[in-house]
Amino acid sequence: MKPIYESKYLQLGLKIAYYRKLKGLTQEQLAEAIDRTPAFIGHVEAPNISKAISLDTLFDIAAVLDVPPHKFLMFEEE
Repeated sequence: MKPIYESKYLQLGLKIAYYRKLKGLTQEQLAEAIDRTPAFIGHVEAPNISKAISLDTLFDIAAVLDVPPHKFLMFEEE
């Protein structure tokens, strides 16, 4: 991941956590639904870790959470 995108990945992780909790899922449940480990989801959602994810993974998460993928990519400007 390029350092210039670090804040965007952090925001993406926080949005994933928000919509996951809104749907009532645990990290373990989301991980199982997208065939990833709970540790992977934990790293993606952690506010102090920048974890890059693929578009395929983002689309899988969006489908499970029933959220249009573009909602995850609407970033706050710094």
